[in-house]
Amino acid sequence: MIVVTGATGALNGATTDHLLDRLPAADIVVAVRDPAKARRFADRGVEVRRGDYADASSLPAAFEGADQLLLVSSNDPTGDTVSLHRAAIDAAVSVGVGRILYTSHQGAAADTPFGPGRVHAATEGLLAASGLPWTSLRNGFYTHSLAWLAGPWRETGVIAVPADGPVSWTTREDAAEAAAAIIASDGGHDGPTTITADAAPTFEEIARITSELTGRSVERVLIDPDEWVAARIAEGMPEAAAHFTLGMYQAADKGFFAGTDPLLGQLLGRRPRSVRDVLAAPAPA
Repeated sequence: MIVVTGATGALNGATTDHLLDRLPAADIVVAVRDPAKARRFADRGVEVRRGDYADASSLPAAFEGADQLLLVSSNDPTGDTVSLHRAAIDAAVSVGVGRILYTSHQGAAADTPFGPGRVHAATEGLLAASGLPWTSLRNGFYTHSLAWLAGPWRETGVIAVPADGPVSWTTREDAAEAAAAIIASDGGHDGPTTITADAAPTFEEIARITSELTGRSVERVLIDPDEWVAARIAEGMPEAAAHFTLGMYQAADKGFFAGTDPLLGQLLGRRPRSVRDVLAAPAPA
């Protein structure tokens, strides 16, 4: 049996859809904070259980019987994320889960300027110490993030960033499909497992791509980090959020997101979608 947490969210919801294309609904359970929001899976024959990382007492029953457990990383901006993950891992150990798969991030490291990367590194440490078989799905930076990280370049003709470096931009949809393929294969991927597109363009290279696609000049401009943060705050972004976002650019500049791996294409049986593919696609209505 496979238990998927966070299935009402975009990533693990899509992974569950892909699992349903591969496996009988009776083999899949979703564990979510609000079972009412998982009605679409219940309607397809999937068992829905309540499981909330912030309510540790709910987790053993939610994970009971799992041969494989897909743990989505918490997105609680106010919680102690590592402690929430620890509660989930402890519950998995207590009921004898066969394997934990965790949605991590490329560049997970204790010394990365990108805050979530430090959380993922700490969580991977908990997984390694759990005694259970585990797989950490180190997904590339999701391409849809470009909509805000690249700024309003369509209006300004400028991609203004406080630092630049290669990023293996990866679509969330491809990462979800790959996770389902790994789960359905039932083995063969242990420990940190890199899931990325096959190229890692910089913002400067993205500016060239957008210029080619639009037929107008788009340039990448580097802004002093302090000035960039001040500008974001002036636009209404909370100071903590501005510094959080700055960490992403700084981590890219230091090469934390630079690596690529052929595994994603092998799992998909096709070339992963690229930045060019995403930017060339028609904008959603």
